Amino acid sequence: MNPDLDPDRRLALAYVPATRRPAVDALWRLDVTLGAVLVTGRDPMVSRIRLAWWRESLEKLDRAPPPAEPVLEALARRVLPEGVTGAQLAEMEQGWSLLTEPHPLSRADLDAYAQRRGGRLFRYAALLLGEAPEPAVDHAGEAWALVDLARRSSNQAEAAAALAAACERPLPRSWPRRLRPIGMLAVLARRDAVRAPATWEPQGSPRRMLRMLGHRLTGH
Repeated sequence: MNPDLDPDRRLALAYVPATRRPAVDALWRLDVTLGAVLVTGRDPMVSRIRLAWWRESLEKLDRAPPPAEPVLEALARRVLPEGVTGAQLAEMEQGWSLLTEPHPLSRADLDAYAQRRGGRLFRYAALLLGEAPEPAVDHAGEAWALVDLARRSSNQAEAAAALAAACERPLPRSWPRRLRPIGMLAVLARRDAVRAPATWEPQGSPRRMLRMLGHRLTGH
């Protein structure tokens, strides 16, 4: 399985320094892979089983070579040598697994999903980009994950709750140059969170590209 990134992340990845790009690419493809389990799974129980396999496989990376699976091989080769462990990567599965529950997501569920998926994703990306992560970076990742959930959800009430929770997350006042590739994603998420869903541009659209380029130049 070799999942593709969404257009926004593909553009952000292009601004990651070449020496760090393979590691960030591998991390982001893990996130896409975990999400694809939910998209392609019709039975929540089967999705939970498949996510559990990924969690266990990620944890095993700390003590054994990866199986012949492209995403796991890339993580073992590119991400673990940079100091992010398999056990840490496995924490992201806990966020995705919350979306397999049959009941509507509560505010506590949304917060836990945001922290374990988006907060962890941005934290690990910051480490791979050469910066010590700060709480504001985690919060930015949480907001990004909540907006991403809202963009994909067919449940209007759930999407509205996710957007409201995203707006409560503070963003860094200014992003250091090394972190601007993930800052690009954060400012797009905030842009979406404060606008009506009917006005959202498609990912990768020219206006979003211009906003990303502006952030790359200014850090805002």
